[in-house]
Amino acid sequence: MDFSWTPKQSELRESVVGFAQNDLAAEAPQGQFAAAAWKRCADFGIQGFNIPKAYGGWGLDMLSTVYAMEGFGYGCPDPAFSYALSAQMWSLQPALQHFGSEKQKQEYLLPLCRAELMGSFAMTEPESGSNTANLKTLATKKLDTYVITGTKEFVTFGPLADFALIFASTNPGHGAWGTSAFLIDKGTPGFVQSEALEKFGLHSTPLGKFELDHCEIHESQRLGPEGVGMSIFSKVMESERAYILTPHLGAMERQLEQTITFVKDRQQGGVSIGKYQSVSNRIVDMKLRLELAKMMLYKTAWLQDTGQSLQIEAPLTKLCLSESFVSSSLDSIRTFGARGFMQKYSVGGDLMDAVGSLIYGGTADIQRMVIARLLGL
Repeated sequence: MDFSWTPKQSELRESVVGFAQNDLAAEAPQGQFAAAAWKRCADFGIQGFNIPKAYGGWGLDMLSTVYAMEGFGYGCPDPAFSYALSAQMWSLQPALQHFGSEKQKQEYLLPLCRAELMGSFAMTEPESGSNTANLKTLATKKLDTYVITGTKEFVTFGPLADFALIFASTNPGHGAWGTSAFLIDKGTPGFVQSEALEKFGLHSTPLGKFELDHCEIHESQRLGPEGVGMSIFSKVMESERAYILTPHLGAMERQLEQTITFVKDRQQGGVSIGKYQSVSNRIVDMKLRLELAKMMLYKTAWLQDTGQSLQIEAPLTKLCLSESFVSSSLDSIRTFGARGFMQKYSVGGDLMDAVGSLIYGGTADIQRMVIARLLGL
């Protein structure tokens, strides 16, 4: 594994950092979703980094993509907006790319890369999260249509979505292998989108709920053959768990630099507080987490680029990055003291957004359970 960066990769990352720090800043107010910033990102090409050129993307290899998105997280002061980009790039887009028909790719994937459409990936239900075998949403075949009834909750972009990828059971007797996926457009009769839910963090990424009440769609809106919902979900979860936290790696680097600057400037007893061992130890721990998380992410991307399995690396990467970001955010707040609790500084907001990463894409407990099973436990 060679993780030295080519001049082209380094140039791309720096251009992304500059875009996020300068061009994007005025368009992305923290605390609310910024549609103008989203469109600016699409104009730059970010939503298409990992998408083939035929569908509006750059066709980048995975190492180049994660290095660029790491730079986006470094330059963007709002981890919630970075998460929003990742949620589309690593869940909805891969589902369409790998399982969509040519017509569906042209109708949905290409407009997603151009920010002409916004979509949602909807699996979670009131009684199930990552468990595709326990879906209560039902899709009943009726000639050349499906009638879908059920509820989806905690849906990223739910209130704003122009369409949704909905997972439903088409054959309950087959459990997870009786699951299918459907593309449902906004405004379809029987498809109701809720208002945005109030959250402790991720304020600039709206989450909502879908109610489907005898929502009838044509069979051409099914994604892939009937019964392959489990395969679609598994493919997407591998992608999401491996890469959805990539921008947080850049945020951790920015956080570390800000904390080092602060401890050098802040004095107590006539010396900078960085000279106190309890403070410097926290800084070292932040640096160690950052470097370990980088190696985990880069290894995972390298494995994908070389055609190898990410079966265990994907949950390991998700677990490593999420818990590292939370721990480093806490260390940063402790180091800033009372200032870290003030809204003037970003470290408090980083913590609340970091906590969300322990939940979405499968909780930290779910990741541990998946890893344990893969280890034969």
